[in-house]
Amino acid sequence: MVRIKTRHEIELMRESCKLVADVLKLVATRIRPGVTTLELDQLAEEYIRSFDGVPAFKGYGHKKSNLFPATLCTSINDVVVHGIPSKQELREGDIISVDVGVKKEGFFGDGACTYAVGEISEEKRLLMKATRESLEKGIEQVVVGQRIGDISHAVQEHVESHGFSVVRDLVGHGVGSELHEEPAVPNFGKPGAGMKIQEGMTLAIEPMVNAGAWEVRFAADGWTVQTKDGKPSAHFEHTIAVVDGRPEILTK
Repeated sequence: MVRIKTRHEIELMRESCKLVADVLKLVATRIRPGVTTLELDQLAEEYIRSFDGVPAFKGYGHKKSNLFPATLCTSINDVVVHGIPSKQELREGDIISVDVGVKKEGFFGDGACTYAVGEISEEKRLLMKATRESLEKGIEQVVVGQRIGDISHAVQEHVESHGFSVVRDLVGHGVGSELHEEPAVPNFGKPGAGMKIQEGMTLAIEPMVNAGAWEVRFAADGWTVQTKDGKPSAHFEHTIAVVDGRPEILTK
């Protein structure tokens, strides 16, 4: 069931989404060779809690024996999503996806950005650019009367036109009073397919794009997702609200 939000509920979501955007900006200032992903995670958690927010990912999960242990997902190079922060140091030439969720005033915000660590290869630069642009193309389709498939197709078409591939095993989602709500928002599909976009919908659109093939593998830790061929992956995400029939980026 899709949960349509009132104007008041969207206003409450702005609070959590602003914290998401601010965390990503803050983390971006600290990304450099030699910094550990654990340092970035601690910085983010302290910042979120200082504004009375709650890290949405920490303690999240369906298995009580294996809940996610951190505030950020930090995914380096061939890690697509859900990388667990550690004492691993960033190295020159890496790319790192930072994904963060925040709960405040009873509502969630969710966002992600991929960053370059120093000088990166041309392939990684083009991968990041195409992924970021595909998110923008998807957001353009979030218009009342359009369908979820229009978002999916716009993302896929842009990504594949640049010779990259969209991950099929992971998708975007609704977001609001729960971190993950209906509907699912795939990054591949046919235009005109799926649920109609409605006023008051709130969606987390998140292209996950691989430089090589789309297939992924799930690590033994139960969280980390990596490209099967070992090639790099990029990830960008915004939380969007449909306001006055058009998309508004709450995590901008």
